[in-house]
Amino acid sequence: MGADTVSNAEFKAFVEDTGYETEAERYGWSFVFWSHLSDGARATHAVDGVEWWRRVEGSNWRDITGAGSTEETWHADHPAVHISWNDARAYAEWVGGRLPTEAEWEHAARGGLGDVRYPWGEDEPDDETFHPCNIWQGAFPTNNSCADGYATTAPTRSFLPNGYGLFNMVGNVWEWTADPFRIKSLKKSTRERISLMRGHKVLKGGSYLCHRSYCYRYRISARTGNSPDSTTAHQGFRMVWDIQRVAR
Repeated sequence: MGADTVSNAEFKAFVEDTGYETEAERYGWSFVFWSHLSDGARATHAVDGVEWWRRVEGSNWRDITGAGSTEETWHADHPAVHISWNDARAYAEWVGGRLPTEAEWEHAARGGLGDVRYPWGEDEPDDETFHPCNIWQGAFPTNNSCADGYATTAPTRSFLPNGYGLFNMVGNVWEWTADPFRIKSLKKSTRERISLMRGHKVLKGGSYLCHRSYCYRYRISARTGNSPDSTTAHQGFRMVWDIQRVAR
């Protein structure tokens, strides 16, 4: 497994070699958190129920917060974002890797510690003193104190790695996995909701927007799902490679 998520520099090399155009570029827009919009962003449309997400014209892996924002927001060593599952699969084919399964991801995130809650163990991050990963500190979605040092993404090799030498397995950006999103439930309401997510893929790890009061998903066991063509400013991915064993 890659020690970190695929960086902007790595994704740029892929695009320059192949001429690949991401789905956000083809659609002409992507989702950006409301307080991160670039000064030049045009009028945006809020998402019903989660109004802090805005549809922003011209946002993509280059112009992260809207058209013309590259110089301000793009950093070579930060994770590539606004990446769909389909985009991640295209990169994987180019680099000779693949997306991890959900089980592989969870095993790797535990770093050899067993059935722990976080990659570093059981200690809970807080808003004041303990910041082992890049998540939200303060009152979501209006006040982020950035006590961990970051308002948006951090470099891919920030904070301490886990026992397997893997960085940012929780926080920073959600990571696509290879698996379909499924939930086994006897509740009719849950079954109906999941039926609307048919074809969605699992993402793991949470992001810089997670906080226990709203999105307590920076736990190893937590998960979410999204459609394979969806893109946001806090979705990235990590590669794995199969080891080829040679018989002697």
